[in-house]
Amino acid sequence: MRIYDVSVPLSSGTPTYPGDPGIEVKQWKSLINGDSANVSLIHFGAHSGTHVDAPAHFIADAPKSETLPLEILIGEALLVEVPNIVSVIDEDFVAMNCEAGITRILFKTRNSAFWNNSDIGFHPDYTYISPGGARKLVNLGVSLVGIDYLSVEAFNSEKFETHHTLLSEGIVILEGLDLGKISPGTYELICLPLRIRDGAGDGAPARAVLRALK
Repeated sequence: MRIYDVSVPLSSGTPTYPGDPGIEVKQWKSLINGDSANVSLIHFGAHSGTHVDAPAHFIADAPKSETLPLEILIGEALLVEVPNIVSVIDEDFVAMNCEAGITRILFKTRNSAFWNNSDIGFHPDYTYISPGGARKLVNLGVSLVGIDYLSVEAFNSEKFETHHTLLSEGIVILEGLDLGKISPGTYELICLPLRIRDGAGDGAPARAVLRALK
């Protein structure tokens, strides 16, 4: 049974969403310098690389990332391939490609190729989910929605309707996936965000893998 790592490696060169903290990985202690062990110091925002958004990300007094149910973060997921010519996952696309009764949906788009060009930095022209697409996903009864770049929302959105639509219904958002080498189909998703207790609880970096069911 094959396991695919769909997480983005975190490094100082990994793009982050504009306005978010950059990623820094530094040596705190070093065997070369005579210390007793190697110890790294890591500094990054909660929405770096592959990460989950909790309702508290956009909704006051809403559930925090530590409370996200493992039953949602682990289980069968449908990976839907979005053609490269599609830049917006709207209501019509969801209606034509997603069926009711699916708990977890992951969208593989042209975004995954961006991770191969990290030297260019952040790509503002990423494929995203429209508010109408988000409402259709809510109507389908999904519990988790994943996408292969740093936001499900259009870049420079002012109202963040897609986030509000999904998070207000308790739908977990999984962002920053790398699905470039994964074929469409059904897999078992295992997504484990860091258990961060302090702070706003808005989200957490995660290691996400897909396990083939056959």
